[in-house]
Amino acid sequence: MKPSGVGGMAVIEGVMMKHKDQYAVAVRKPDNEIVIEKNTQRNFADKVKLFKLPIFRGILAFVDSLVTGIKVLNFSSSFFDDEETDNQNNVSDTDKSNTLLMVGAVALSIIISIALFMVLPVLISSLFSKHITTKFSMSLLEGLIRLTIFIIYIIAASRMKEINRVFMYHGAEHKTINCLENGFELTVDNVKWQSRRHKRCGTSFMLLVMVISLIFFIILPTKNLTWKIISRILLVPLIAGISYEFIRLAGKSDNIIINIISKPGLWLQSLTTKEPDDDMIEVAIASVEAVFDWRSFLELETSDQTSGEDIEDEDLVDTNVNYSLEDAENILKDVELDYNILDTDEEEDDDILKALDKYLN
Repeated sequence: MKPSGVGGMAVIEGVMMKHKDQYAVAVRKPDNEIVIEKNTQRNFADKVKLFKLPIFRGILAFVDSLVTGIKVLNFSSSFFDDEETDNQNNVSDTDKSNTLLMVGAVALSIIISIALFMVLPVLISSLFSKHITTKFSMSLLEGLIRLTIFIIYIIAASRMKEINRVFMYHGAEHKTINCLENGFELTVDNVKWQSRRHKRCGTSFMLLVMVISLIFFIILPTKNLTWKIISRILLVPLIAGISYEFIRLAGKSDNIIINIISKPGLWLQSLTTKEPDDDMIEVAIASVEAVFDWRSFLELETSDQTSGEDIEDEDLVDTNVNYSLEDAENILKDVELDYNILDTDEEEDDDILKALDKYLN
C-alpha cells in the first residue's frame, strides 16, 4: 500500500477529503444532486515554524481538524435545515456572527471532550480512593474508566439513525482511500470490496490518546484531586501531539510492530464505520477527485514498479524483438542449413539453441 496523503472525514450525507492544503466536501442533497465545495486551508505553520516540528505539528493538526470539521459539518447540514435561507440581507453581519459561532463551537467541542474523557474519569476513579491505595492501580482504574466512557459514547452514537448514516459515509471514505492506495481505479465496483478500516483513522487516534494518557498519568506525580484534574487538562495538547506522530508513522509504515500496535484501533473502527451503499461511494469519489489527481498517482505508482525491475529483466527487454511467424520460420531454416540440425540428437539440439542465439545477436 502506497500512502496517498489523502485524508478525510464523514459529514451529514457527505464526505470531506483533504490533500495538502486543499480540501473539498461533497454532499448528496435531498434532490439526489451531489454538490461540492472546495477550499484552501491556511497553514499556520508557515507563519510559526515551531508548528512544523514533531509533536507541535500534531497539536496544530488537532486544532485544524476541529476547525475544518465544524466548517464542513455546517456546510453539509445547511442542505437539510427546515428553515429557508434565501434571505441574504446583512451579509457582513452574518459573516461576523458565523466566525464567532465557529470559534465558540470549536471551544465548546474542546471543553466537552476534555470534560468527558479527561476530567470525568478522574472524578469517578476518586470515588474508589479509599479502597485503592497504590498509585499504579488508581491510574490504571482511571484509564479503564476513560476507555469505557469512550466505547460507550461510540456505541450510543451508532444507535442514532443520523449518526449511523454518518458512519456509513465514514466507511465510504475509508474504502475510497484504500482503493486508491491499493492501486485501483476509483470506480464504485472497485471501492465496494475494499476494507472499511484504515490506520490513519480518527478513531485510532482517539484510542491512542486514551492509551498514551494512561502511561503519562502513571508516571506523573500524584498530589490531590485538584492537581490531577489540572494536570489532565494541561497535558491534552502534548498527548494529542504524540498520538498524531504515531498515526502519521502508522500511515506510512508496514512495520510488523506498528501493525500490531495499530490492531486495536482497527478493531474499534468496526463500530465507527458501516458498509456504505453505492450512492455514498459516489459521493466519496467525487470528493477525492475535487482535490487529488488520482489517475496521475496510479500512473506514477505503476511506473515506479516498472523501474524497479532487475538488470536481467531489462536485458531481456532489449532482445524482445517482434518477429512474424514467417520470419521465425525463415530464421529456423537458415539455422538448420548452417548447422545441419538433427532432431533426434540432444547434443545437436543444444547446437540449435546456440546457433539461434548467435543468429539473433
